[in-house]
Amino acid sequence: MLSSIKRFFEERIVESEDEKLVNEHLAVAALLIEVMIIDGDLADTELKTITKSLKELLDIKTNDLNDLIELSKKEVSAATSLYQFTRQINESYNIDKKIQLMTTLWRVAYADGRLDKYEENIIRRIADLIHIRHSEYIKCKMIAKQPD
Repeated sequence: MLSSIKRFFEERIVESEDEKLVNEHLAVAALLIEVMIIDGDLADTELKTITKSLKELLDIKTNDLNDLIELSKKEVSAATSLYQFTRQINESYNIDKKIQLMTTLWRVAYADGRLDKYEENIIRRIADLIHIRHSEYIKCKMIAKQPD
């Protein structure tokens, strides 16, 4: 009896590989959007940086990219915390991919030519939630600060 109940829930909870990939992409895009909107200044340069970064990070088609950005904006506005996005990153990403994401978050923050205190704060919180050491956090910041 207990095993049949367990099996019932396992069958409904298991995500397909496609769903996992979509959730991973959504989490990455949502974190980038969070950094873009946190300062209240929605700069076009930040959105362009997000678009370029998502193409590079996720290897995604342009038409899918626009849908992903729109969906992630809706998810961000409905979210009550960063945890739903960072949990997905922790489940899917190794440390190298997390560091790459952290550098990208900093690039979005610097895209408009200035670093706002709210952008810095949210990136610090994300770094803590995805278990990035402070030294790596600073390295990513320095890399992102350098001109392309």
